[in-house]
Amino acid sequence: MLRYDLRKLKDKFYDRMLEILEKETAPLGVAIFLFEIGDFSSVQKSADIIKENGHELINSVKFNEVDWTIVVKRRAD
Repeated sequence: MLRYDLRKLKDKFYDRMLEILEKETAPLGVAIFLFEIGDFSSVQKSADIIKENGHELINSVKFNEVDWTIVVKRRAD
């Protein structure tokens, strides 16, 4: 399980998150993503993208006032 800090990407982290899941995470492996939130729409959008691509959202937690953490399990392939 590795943690990836995507905060520097602001609201453009979705493609990188999927790239990490599909190319750098083993099947059934778990990845932790940290990203910056604004109006909370990025939280729902990230959950939707994960589900649409067949991965499993394990946990979603507000990390502090501006950051959010999600834990994702990659699909089995």
